[in-house]
Amino acid sequence: MQHNNKYIFFYAIGISTLTAILLAYTAQVLKPRQESNIELDFKTSILHSVHEDASSRSTIEKIYGDRVQELVINNNGDVLTDVKVRDIVLKNELKKPVEERELALFVYMGEDGKNKYVIPMQGTGLWGPIYGYLSIEDDFSTIYGAVFSHKSETPGLGAEIAELPFQKQFPGKKLFDKNNSFVSVNVIKKTTKTDLDPVNYVDGVSGGTITSTGVDKMIEVCVKPYLAYFEKLKSAS
Repeated sequence: MQHNNKYIFFYAIGISTLTAILLAYTAQVLKPRQESNIELDFKTSILHSVHEDASSRSTIEKIYGDRVQELVINNNGDVLTDVKVRDIVLKNELKKPVEERELALFVYMGEDGKNKYVIPMQGTGLWGPIYGYLSIEDDFSTIYGAVFSHKSETPGLGAEIAELPFQKQFPGKKLFDKNNSFVSVNVIKKTTKTDLDPVNYVDGVSGGTITSTGVDKMIEVCVKPYLAYFEKLKSAS
């Protein structure tokens, strides 16, 4: 049976419209679940940065609820009580001048009663964004743990920042040198000569120079605005 062009045109329009409606409906129905999964992944990454390896949703939610305090601070080290962490979009804040940024900070209280301070980070790798969470001990210099992820780095090269061998280099590293100057934790090639103390750097990813440089810059840029807040805590204690 043959159909004229008008029939085919309206049939195609009808199918397209129906498909669009179904896709929109499905997206709307799945949106709460997607948001819930994003929230869970966010909490899981923060807990992993402080060596909490819970995997079940209920356990993650309980540990996070019991042990993690969410704060928003500015570059002067002030806590902003009128801003919520969920209102902060890090990539947007990083585009602002440092003095205008509002930054999320997560304070984890361990079973020993000591706090760890978790800083969210975002930077640029070879093929796209890279992300991370860096936890800092209560001396405000020693790294307690680190978690990194990426959007589209090359498997076996830049993608290795998301693997444990790279991340396990960070615990025990220092943000400040022996003169108490902020030097960050540098990510450098094994073959690179440096005057830095070994506690101030980790080995970069072999074959992933651009991504390693991205991680290096990400840590420095994202950690530095928190120093004023850490200095206030040190003075208070």
